[in-house]
Amino acid sequence: MKSFTSVFEHYRWDDIKSRLEKVTPADVEKSLRKNNRTTGDFLNLISPAAAGKLEVMAGMAQHLTQKRFGKTIQLYAPLYLSNECQNICTYCGFSLDNLIKRKTLSDTELMIEASVLKSMGVNHVLLVSGEANKTVGVGYFVNAVKLLSPHFANISIEVQPLSEEEYRELHKAGVNAVLVYQETYHREVYKEYHPKGKKSNFSFRLETPDRIGKAEIHKMGLGVLLGLEDWRVDSFFNALHIDYLQKQYWKSRFSVSFPRLRPAEGIIEPNFMMSDQDLLQLICAYRIWNEDLEISISTRENETFRNHIVSLGATAMSAASKTNPGGYAVDRESLEQFETSDERSMEEIKSIIRKAGYDPVMKDWDAVYSGI
Repeated sequence: MKSFTSVFEHYRWDDIKSRLEKVTPADVEKSLRKNNRTTGDFLNLISPAAAGKLEVMAGMAQHLTQKRFGKTIQLYAPLYLSNECQNICTYCGFSLDNLIKRKTLSDTELMIEASVLKSMGVNHVLLVSGEANKTVGVGYFVNAVKLLSPHFANISIEVQPLSEEEYRELHKAGVNAVLVYQETYHREVYKEYHPKGKKSNFSFRLETPDRIGKAEIHKMGLGVLLGLEDWRVDSFFNALHIDYLQKQYWKSRFSVSFPRLRPAEGIIEPNFMMSDQDLLQLICAYRIWNEDLEISISTRENETFRNHIVSLGATAMSAASKTNPGGYAVDRESLEQFETSDERSMEEIKSIIRKAGYDPVMKDWDAVYSGI
């Protein structure tokens, strides 16, 4: 069966890095003038040569976002189910080799956490878990989704890669979207970041979005962990992946997230630093390249950056996030997966969005419309 691997194997990391370094201001201008842009144009727009065009790019990104999505920002919140994990990941607080107290929410605890989110007006919830198939496998997720479905209009998941049939089962239970990050597309060093566990299988993770697409999940989200490797090269491969998926699974919607490596228990320092200006350039490049792509900004980012990105390309934002299982009410002392940077309340974020002239949206879609 065809998969993204067949495309990925035609590209080499060092070749893309070299291409990025050779982009000229004239190449950037040419890409900006186009009406229909390719992944080659995306490469030009994330190159060092494009940094001087950031003001122009920001204006274009704002216009294109408003044209396609209007002046709205969808708000959501994560709900962490478990910090159990059988992988060793050198950048994650949940890593197997971290001697931390492990916690998996019971049905009762899950509903207590959900009630807190509902009291904040949350209607879009993202279920997150460490990767531990025996403790939190597909059966656990299906049960959680069925318990939560009557209370939330939209349920997304960010868990371990699963089989096509398991994704079909979750879709039937009520899952609307699946987020899966390759972390880095640098095959040679991927193993260094993931020395143990099922996640160490680069190819299996790379082909996960194909399985999600074949299961006909309504939306899938991709991204790379910015800070592991050269953000420009990694982001080119992520765009290449999205481009392939949109053509192959055209019934699905797609989103991209921008997780920058944040402090967490026992993790490595970022190998590549990414400034706020770099991140803005990347977000604008995605919008200019792909008008239909949803762009999500998490609470990893600081207040100032999140305030400004409202009008420059974002379509969705998390708010009032807790990144530990039970963090909203059940067990506020359990270890977080990573530190959040923007700790403002849901109401404060709504106010910031309104002051920017945009509408905070708590519910803009319902699973009933997909027939599930």
